[in-house]
Amino acid sequence: MSWLILLVAVGVAVAALFLSRRFLRNRGARLVECPETHEPAAVSVNAVKAAAGGRLDLAQCSRWPERERCGRECLAQIEESPDGCLVRTMVTGWYADKSCAICGKAVGEVDWMDRKPALVDGQGDMVLWQEVPAETLPRVLATHRALCFDCFVSETFRRQHPELVIDNPWTSARS
Repeated sequence: MSWLILLVAVGVAVAALFLSRRFLRNRGARLVECPETHEPAAVSVNAVKAAAGGRLDLAQCSRWPERERCGRECLAQIEESPDGCLVRTMVTGWYADKSCAICGKAVGEVDWMDRKPALVDGQGDMVLWQEVPAETLPRVLATHRALCFDCFVSETFRRQHPELVIDNPWTSARS
C-alpha cells in the first residue's frame, strides 16, 4: 500500500513539473505582426490552456476589444517561434551588446528579478522598459539608448531630490 502511495505521489510530482514548465514557457507578453495591419501587436497566450495540452489561443491582444473577432492568424508566428516573439527575449537580446548611456559600462545580461535596466531618450527622459507598451517596443528600442540599473537609480534620485545631491568636483591627480 505504501508503494502505491509513493508511486502516485511521484506521478503527481512529475505531472506537476511537466505542466508547470509548459505553463512557464507559454506565459508572457509577445510581440507579433498583426496580419491585418502589418503593425506590431502585443499579445499573450492562454498559458493554462496551452500547458494543459490544448491548442494555442490568445488571452489578450493590444488591438482588442475593437478587433476581438479577428481570425487570429498571428498565432502561426507564435507557433513558428515561441521564444523569438517573447518581449522578454527581445529585450534581453537588445541589451546584450549595449553599454550604459551615462557610465559606459556594459549592460550585459538582464537580471529579471532585481536590477532591471532602463532606457533614456535623446532629451534625457528615462523610462523602465516594463513601462513601455509592448506594441511600441520596436520603435522605442530604435530611438532610445540603454541605461544600467545603477545609473537609472542615481539619476532618478538626482532628479527627485536635487537638494540632497552634491557633485564632487574632485579630479584625479593623474589628470
